[in-house]
Amino acid sequence: MRQIAWIIAVTLGLCVAGCGGGGGNNSSAPAATNSSNSPSTTSSPVGNTPDTAASNALAVDASAVPTAVNSTNAIPVTVSNTGIPNQPMVSVTVCGSGSATTGNCTTIPNVLLDTGSYGLRLFRSVIPDSTFSAFAPVTDSGSGLPLAECAVFVSAYGWGTVHQANVKLGSEIATQVPILVMADPALTAPPPSPCVTGTELTAPAALGANGILGVGPNVQDCGIGCVLATQDQFYYTSAGNVTTAPIAKQVANPAAMFTQDNNGLILEMAQVADSGAATGSGTLVFGIDTQSNNALQGTSATLIPTDSGGNFTAAFNGATLQDGAFFDSGSTAMFFGDTSIDHASSNESSLYIPATTVGRMATLFTGSASTASVGFNIANGLTLSASGNNAFNDIGAFSSGTLDFGLPFFYGRHVYYGFAGKTSSGGGTGPYVAYVSN
Repeated sequence: MRQIAWIIAVTLGLCVAGCGGGGGNNSSAPAATNSSNSPSTTSSPVGNTPDTAASNALAVDASAVPTAVNSTNAIPVTVSNTGIPNQPMVSVTVCGSGSATTGNCTTIPNVLLDTGSYGLRLFRSVIPDSTFSAFAPVTDSGSGLPLAECAVFVSAYGWGTVHQANVKLGSEIATQVPILVMADPALTAPPPSPCVTGTELTAPAALGANGILGVGPNVQDCGIGCVLATQDQFYYTSAGNVTTAPIAKQVANPAAMFTQDNNGLILEMAQVADSGAATGSGTLVFGIDTQSNNALQGTSATLIPTDSGGNFTAAFNGATLQDGAFFDSGSTAMFFGDTSIDHASSNESSLYIPATTVGRMATLFTGSASTASVGFNIANGLTLSASGNNAFNDIGAFSSGTLDFGLPFFYGRHVYYGFAGKTSSGGGTGPYVAYVSN
């Protein structure tokens, strides 16, 4: 079941966007539709799980150093002033679906790197006409009409057409990838009512980015559920009629479609100061255990099996969140529920605003009977916003029933994503996530 949470809130000049884990359904039954598209969680007493009650002990900052960019299977990631803090950006080259490396290509900067969704979504306005005209339109199998798709988030949504493009990241190329072109003026049908949630993403200014590169552990953004039955928050014809979509026509994760280094990836962000930094930097490395710069085997990483949406079970503050935790670079803060920490209560923001920085500890269930503990810190979000910085490792916001490890968790870590159905020597068969903190 698709589980994407996108929260856009503004307070005193700070805009916090959270793009939550999950997305595709590769089970044998039709996907259920979650009207809120927030992670499905249940809370229960921890019982015999380790004590995860709130504690003010501050966590030591993670200190892993990013791998060097080589422009082959390792590309730069930057955080800067986009109007929204903690947005990791990459550049993506798209070409006509008949030409992988020459002709009709354009490089689009400032594309949000999102490990909590699947597939490339670009605004039509940032694609030059010469490149767009070389994209092959994807058509609905039944009607023959152009295929359209919703991208539904909690407080915003995208609506656009599906096209095939070749996608190049570094020197890695994925050919004939279905992508979503948001706000395509050729799509005259209005967004269907099940899509309409808050504000429509009609231009880069609404997102703070030129698009979204979804590289989470799933391959397609819906999966078998959209093959077996219509899902009213996914695929439509250009006439606005809900439809099914075969796997080959669904918007797909380009990193899983490379000819090599296609079994997963690693997002590695350099640590920043606890008071924030004007910019952040890191490296996105493609492949796991396929080259000398992407080893998982032998790293002593914490390895966590996940469901198809990248969700796993964690215990926090006396409750177990069943498949309610995830690592998501598209979330600009740590989103979790802790009423003992002061937080803003306006309709526009739920930022945590403790008088002094507090530490919290969560227990991650890593498979069988094993667990791992991870600590994180939360500072006053209003103080951080007033600093003028853009990269923060200790900003958080209240969100009940989930534990969303957003970009603050990534600073100082190597975070691995093993793609569903693909194997690495260090991680086994995906989907899984893993991390190294030093």
